[in-house]
Amino acid sequence: MISVSNVSLRYGGKKLFEDATVKFTPGNCYGLIGANGAGKSTFLKILAQEIEPNSGEVIKGSDQRLSVLKQDHHAFDEVIVLKTVIMGNQKLFQIMEEKEKLYSKPDFSDADGDRASQLEMLFAEMNGYEAESEAATLLAGLGVSEELHSKFMKDLVPSDKVKVLLAQALFGQPDILLLDEPTNHLDIYAIQWLEEFLFNFKNTVIVVSHDRYFLNKVCTHIADIDYSKVTTYSGNYDFWLQASELSQKLLADQNKKSADKAEDLKNFIARFSANASKSRQASSRQKQLEKLTFNEMPTSSRRRPFVGFESLREAGQDIVTVKNISKKVNGEDLLKNVSFTLKKGDKVILLGRNDLAKTVLLDILAEKTSPDEGSVTWGVTTTRSYLPSDNSEYFQDGDLSLVDWLRQFSTEKDESFIRGFLGKMLFSGNEALKKSNVLSGGEKVRCMLSKMMLSGANVLLLDGPTAHLDLESITAVNDGVKKFKGTVVMTCHDHEFIQTTANRIIEISDGKIIEDIYSTYEEYMMSKKMQH
Repeated sequence: MISVSNVSLRYGGKKLFEDATVKFTPGNCYGLIGANGAGKSTFLKILAQEIEPNSGEVIKGSDQRLSVLKQDHHAFDEVIVLKTVIMGNQKLFQIMEEKEKLYSKPDFSDADGDRASQLEMLFAEMNGYEAESEAATLLAGLGVSEELHSKFMKDLVPSDKVKVLLAQALFGQPDILLLDEPTNHLDIYAIQWLEEFLFNFKNTVIVVSHDRYFLNKVCTHIADIDYSKVTTYSGNYDFWLQASELSQKLLADQNKKSADKAEDLKNFIARFSANASKSRQASSRQKQLEKLTFNEMPTSSRRRPFVGFESLREAGQDIVTVKNISKKVNGEDLLKNVSFTLKKGDKVILLGRNDLAKTVLLDILAEKTSPDEGSVTWGVTTTRSYLPSDNSEYFQDGDLSLVDWLRQFSTEKDESFIRGFLGKMLFSGNEALKKSNVLSGGEKVRCMLSKMMLSGANVLLLDGPTAHLDLESITAVNDGVKKFKGTVVMTCHDHEFIQTTANRIIEISDGKIIEDIYSTYEEYMMSKKMQH
């Protein structure tokens, strides 16, 4: 068990937590949710005792091992992959290191023999003889191939480093597992494996994630950070959403009843207070009015943007013809003789383990880069808008305010129109005057979505549209893409986003299209499971 008691934390003038008290019990998986900036990652750091709160305490058993998903992808560059995973259990790793040093001594003494015997007993008690096998199994489950297990971490691509650090956190059945965005940069296959692992995990898990399907699959409880408190709810994310919406509705209904009653009482008092025969009744009504209670509805940190894509002109039936395109990047064949056509209304999800291959295909479709061979022919009635995974080129002029930044992409230049548009995307008042070079990742994505909405395009190209966004913004983008009547080609690792928007699946493996099928995502994944 791990708990916090009366924890308060302020950063500058901002209050993140005020007397937060919450208990996390063994055998449960808690999804830690809250708006961007609510303090989710900070709260995990308080639990891990990496940050000291201004007041309050963290309580856990002294014999309980706590494991944290490391965020520094270069911390283990000079360590072999398999050893990096085993370092997740620091005590076991230290025993292994000490054993190795002892056995390599040229002058091995009787005292060394006694110590080695003690270490062997501890090693056996901690399941040390299974350590390498367990580490290899975790890596294999996450899709890190066996030939990489003996390489140095610095030799791995970033996506594989992420998987090794996740395996490190999961290694050795920790008593308490803290995971901050564990599905970030994972492919859908690794996410599915992680879902199963956590579903079957017997100890305490506290996980921050913006993936709704993932939260629904693995969580037994939701811990919601809002109003500077942490409140736990039994059930998964969908249950929390229904419960919180119902709670707000009941509160609002109760207040409306009280307001209506107050209005009736005031009207009666106003009509009859001067009437001698009715003055006693008016006085009684006044007392009733004073006793009426209104429940305070605190201001939530959650805000939901509006995302809606409207095409300025309707596209014809033929959207694009891709014919035998190939592309090499740094000597690697990312695309090999790829061909397909898109029809009006297709909403295509690109699947495959190689994210770069999918990004390059979208870059080619967006005419940001050219294929080495082959051709892409767009229909004459099509207009395209692109959300790239790397949007840095759009924010190079850091001196522009958001109003001026968005004005570049709008035919309507009027300030009130631009501000109204930014307001929909949660940049209201002075927020709209922020400089574009101080924006967070999520704010940049919201700006790019504003640009796309202004474009009136009838084809959307989306490379990771849920990246950097909080749950409210992801839901808004999800709804916007679902309602869009045009054509979409996208990459995404969010199960619910794919399931509710895509009607066609194109899977790429080793640079080639291995599947191209009209299907929902869940039907497709079920058929793949049955094939195996």
